[in-house]
Amino acid sequence: LVLRLYDTRDGAVRIGGVDVRELQLDALRANVRSVTQEVQLFNASVYDNVTLFDSSVDESRVRDVLHDVGLDPWFATLPDGLGTVLGAGGVGMSAGEAQLLALSRVFLAAPAVVVLDEPSSRLDPATEQLVEAATTRLLAHRTAIVIAHRVAALAAVDDVAVLENGRLIEHGPRAVLAADPTSAFAQLLTPTESPA
Repeated sequence: LVLRLYDTRDGAVRIGGVDVRELQLDALRANVRSVTQEVQLFNASVYDNVTLFDSSVDESRVRDVLHDVGLDPWFATLPDGLGTVLGAGGVGMSAGEAQLLALSRVFLAAPAVVVLDEPSSRLDPATEQLVEAATTRLLAHRTAIVIAHRVAALAAVDDVAVLENGRLIEHGPRAVLAADPTSAFAQLLTPTESPA
């Protein structure tokens, strides 16, 4: 709804108080980007996969964002650097490398709002730490919407909305909900997770 892939039938989705349906699509999509658990990569060069085929982007900027997300070791192995052609769907890349490449797209775009849909759900613990570190840098000074089934992925969020069967059943500050044993969010926390 934030990206206007669909429009809401009831109510409104607002960014900065403005209904997204009142914004020009190109302006909206320039300022709102998403990273999903299923990364879409193209049978194209690394450069084109990061820039989404925008040839006006300086190659040094692309190398910088690859560094920023922690892809230097992977990038160093590529035979043709930014010109290396990736297989469609990321053939030859690990799930973590593909996820970091998807994050590099968002770093490059520098949007005001980032939607993260289970970005580390398919990763091994070591790669998940790289993705989490890159995500922390990416989200600094930005608004983020984090969609997660694992409550641990919400440790750094300010507010939580709990959905059940497509309905909002609870919304509020994470710390307040976590500290309230009657809240739906608190009941989702495992005994090892901190309530604050």
